[in-house]
Amino acid sequence: MFVTTLITGFIISSITIGFIFLIKKVFQKQLSAKWQYNLWYLLLFALVIPFVPAHFLPAGNLFHTFTGSSSMGGSSASIDNEAAGAEGTNANWMQDFSVTVTQTNTELLNGITAGLWITGALVFMGLSIRAWLNLRSIKKSISHVESKDILNLFQMSKLQLNISKNIVLGVSDKIRSPLTFGLRKTFVVLPANFEEWLSRDDIKHILLHELNHYKYKDIPTNYLMVFFQIIYWFNPLVWMAFKEMRLDREIACDHAVLTALDGQSYKKYGNTIIHFIDKSPSPPYNKLANQLNGSKKQIKKRIIEIASFQADSKLLHAKSIGIFLLAGLFVATQIPLASAMANDNNRYTSFRPDQTYEEDLSAYFQNYDGSFVLYDMQRDAYHIYNEDQSTLRVSPDSTYKIYSALFGLEENVITPVQNTIEWDGTEQPYDQWNEDQNLGTALNRSVNWYFQQIDQEMGLDSIQSYLNQIHYGNRDASGGLEQFWLESSLKISPVEQVELLQAFYHNSFDFQEDHIEAVKNALQINRQDGTALYGKTGTGNVNGKDINGWFIGFVETETNTYFFATNIQDEDNASGSIATEITLAILKDKQIYEE
Repeated sequence: MFVTTLITGFIISSITIGFIFLIKKVFQKQLSAKWQYNLWYLLLFALVIPFVPAHFLPAGNLFHTFTGSSSMGGSSASIDNEAAGAEGTNANWMQDFSVTVTQTNTELLNGITAGLWITGALVFMGLSIRAWLNLRSIKKSISHVESKDILNLFQMSKLQLNISKNIVLGVSDKIRSPLTFGLRKTFVVLPANFEEWLSRDDIKHILLHELNHYKYKDIPTNYLMVFFQIIYWFNPLVWMAFKEMRLDREIACDHAVLTALDGQSYKKYGNTIIHFIDKSPSPPYNKLANQLNGSKKQIKKRIIEIASFQADSKLLHAKSIGIFLLAGLFVATQIPLASAMANDNNRYTSFRPDQTYEEDLSAYFQNYDGSFVLYDMQRDAYHIYNEDQSTLRVSPDSTYKIYSALFGLEENVITPVQNTIEWDGTEQPYDQWNEDQNLGTALNRSVNWYFQQIDQEMGLDSIQSYLNQIHYGNRDASGGLEQFWLESSLKISPVEQVELLQAFYHNSFDFQEDHIEAVKNALQINRQDGTALYGKTGTGNVNGKDINGWFIGFVETETNTYFFATNIQDEDNASGSIATEITLAILKDKQIYEE
């Protein structure tokens, strides 16, 4: 999840930066200086998007994945009702088979990535603290301006810009360029002895420039930029963009000053900048403050802009707003992408039932992380234990075989009558798998090779089409034909399992009815006294450890049908067998089903 968020941030920030540079180049003459600077606020907005909780973002259920790799192999658990009679069940109906999947340690990889990011963030945070301490030192060195003429000029400049806040004007021998800084208490600080080499007009121009930084809210923007540079330190494009943003900010302030002056003062303002640069070489840069001076390249661009200055027309203003809105629309189109990626698509976000009742069933789950979802068809109500886990997508493991069988029937790989596949003689981990299998035995014994052969004959494109058609979890078959459902790319939540079972039961897929019935019959575990239990288990075994256990199905009574899904998670002891025991205990206590 953390790695995915970083990837999401890198992609969205890079796309946005590239787009803004393109807009600035293509529409340079249609954008005023102020709106060229304002474009960068769209970047600040885009940088926030990956960190917004997915349930606050639209389109959180879009299909997109970042998945780890796993080796070919499988996991399964079976319900063996081969010997079950019409009015009873085989005492050994559940055989919990599982074949281990060898998988890279994604947690270790995530930990290393997180450690690298944290290290970088701490380094740049340290540099930011150093900049803050430097400003604090400057603040302590400030002495008040004594000249009444300069103070009056400062007040007149504030009035001219409609600024009423009490801003401190001071001087410091620790700076070489005028600075504006301070969130709660704002300071405009001039270099010591500035009156000796700056004319009254020079001082007026400088004060107007610095006060425009305050008016444009550039001080809090500095802190936002520093914050995002810490978060996105790994993306050099962000650093390049913020450098350009700071230059555009200075140009926007230059234009604001020129707008406040008469036409005859434009040249004087440009000379002020040149004069100041000549007298005061470029000082050390502090990213938490706004300062007049800069690099030679930046100053050159500013002087060119000042020399070619023309007051903004109403048409230019209207064009600028229009271009900004279009650019904003483009940035907004990345929100669905961010939503899907920020979730790693492993959270179901479209669950909106009319009636949901949360229940405390923790006593049944003991030390397992897990969830139980029950849908009462007659009352059209959901009963859920652990709502957060109920929408978390995990591998379906052998529970997917329900739909693999259904797809195979629809594609005529097998039929309700002819569904036997010959065993090729390859030694399997369980004796029950070392023989020819039909649909009933393959589902009941959870025979991996049977369903893998169906998938191979169908092909990945057909499988993907069916996954999209029935909205199966994250619909991701990128893990490969033999393993996408085995602790790999395909993932589904308990809530989605129940919704999908309802759609299967009512044939909302508009599949052939005899195909639905064939799979239903193979899923039946027991029928007695007018009540029938149907189900499928699944066990995810990774590197020799049972980490994921499923039991899903439905119970038909004479008056109602209940659909259920139980999932449990553990480091080494979560199997379909245990999930089944938990489920049967809950159904018994609810008086829905009892063996």
